[in-house]
Amino acid sequence: MSASAPRLVLATHNPHKVGELRAILAPLLPGLDPVDLVGARDLGAPEPVEDGLTFAANALLKARALAAFTGLPALADDSGLCVDVLGGAPGIFSARWAGRHGDDVANLDLLLAQLEDIAPEHRGARFTCAAALVTPDGTEHVEIGHLVGRLALAARGTGGFGYDPVLIPEGETRTCAELTPAEKNAISHRGQAFRALAPAIAVALGG
Repeated sequence: MSASAPRLVLATHNPHKVGELRAILAPLLPGLDPVDLVGARDLGAPEPVEDGLTFAANALLKARALAAFTGLPALADDSGLCVDVLGGAPGIFSARWAGRHGDDVANLDLLLAQLEDIAPEHRGARFTCAAALVTPDGTEHVEIGHLVGRLALAARGTGGFGYDPVLIPEGETRTCAELTPAEKNAISHRGQAFRALAPAIAVALGG
């Protein structure tokens, strides 16, 4: 945090998510340079145990921990895939559905195997994101976004991350991983949540 100290910190160790959030926030906060936003990994911040029972609870505990560690306004999101026929699972367990946190290939393979016999008309699902802002003075804001769609029979596309290769948004024939980054950010659960949070972020930054 030397020459160009960050003004806003993102509670994620996932570089894909840092890049995506920068792209979402840039047009919403025109006075904020990309170098003003850094991820928790860049600051050596520890990863808190995500033991909340909801997306909002997990987003808040990550943002609180990073705000306390850095003394800066902290953003966090908790997101996942909620599948209708699985009663909303994987849900908050999406990143570790196959047993090891962040193994996207294993998570996708397990999910597709579990849904192998489910007909297309019953493969409804949605991405859900809770975006949280916590400032050093204890102010907290949470916004929720959803991207509704259906699950493909097989993974398709090379963009995005996580379950993007299997969710086809409503009105689309392509999976999220087949969309351009700009197309995905325009409709994504994360984009919706952080756009709703942008006014509070601007206030936290003194804008």
